[in-house]
Amino acid sequence: MDQAGATRRQALSHAPERQCFYSGTDAHPIYVDRLGGAQAGRLPIVLVHGGGHTGACYLTTPDGRPGWASVFACGREVFVPDWPGHGRSAMRPDFATLSSVEIAQSLQRLLEEIGPAALLVHSASGPMAWWIAERSPKAVAAIVGIAPGGPANLLPVLPDDAEAVAKLKDDESLGCPVRVEEDKPLFIPTEFMRAYWANSARFPQQAFEAYRRSIVPESARLMNERFNIGGKGLRIADPANLAKMPILIVTGDSDPRHPRAVDEATARFLGAEFVYLPERGIAGNGHMPMCEDNSDEIAALIVAWLEARGL
Repeated sequence: MDQAGATRRQALSHAPERQCFYSGTDAHPIYVDRLGGAQAGRLPIVLVHGGGHTGACYLTTPDGRPGWASVFACGREVFVPDWPGHGRSAMRPDFATLSSVEIAQSLQRLLEEIGPAALLVHSASGPMAWWIAERSPKAVAAIVGIAPGGPANLLPVLPDDAEAVAKLKDDESLGCPVRVEEDKPLFIPTEFMRAYWANSARFPQQAFEAYRRSIVPESARLMNERFNIGGKGLRIADPANLAKMPILIVTGDSDPRHPRAVDEATARFLGAEFVYLPERGIAGNGHMPMCEDNSDEIAALIVAWLEARGL
């Protein structure tokens, strides 16, 4: 841990149980909520949202129940960042071309300041987690991936051509890819949210409008990299570098962008433990289990996994 990290940890050791601060890089600062307090024998956990979202998806559910941050804070420190340009993290004029690496570098900085920590990631933050863990293994003690994107090492290179990619939009094995122009931020259409994020029987449909209002513009470049358009996705150097790290990947049965075979292949590549929720008697979950009506049940599964490993 560098001097800045040591200073951060010293300040947090005397902080109240709810606090906010800024971390990240000079170019891309990030806002962070901190909940709970340090507990002996329990590592802090960092909850990182996916594309089009903010850390708010972990703070409360769309229908107003306590979010995963509150659940995990009963026994450990919890950190909930907003990606650069999202939520309360400043958006720069070149936001449309904000890259996965730039976001990952800001999150890496946070982890180096507060770690070692467990890192929980969702969807498009998956590739960033593998990248960060490979470069800062002392800061990342374990990773929990919720329907996480795999490293680009696993993804076919898709053509940098909107027409060609549009023909693949229903191909679940490719994650139902999209290709967007990088001249402006991407505003997520409501029909996209309903089709891919709020489609499951577990999603609180009566609260969809509250959920829709929480969705923020996204970097067009980030979206293209997520689907490895033009081969520009975020890769890792060697999965063997993560082989000794505890990794859990969790997938539901109603997520069209993350069918079992795809996430199981990611787990196999990384040497991770794979949990397909129906095999644990938990059915009907889609892409946003932290928002769905059985969110506490899935959080309990994750807590049990961490505690079984002394984390």
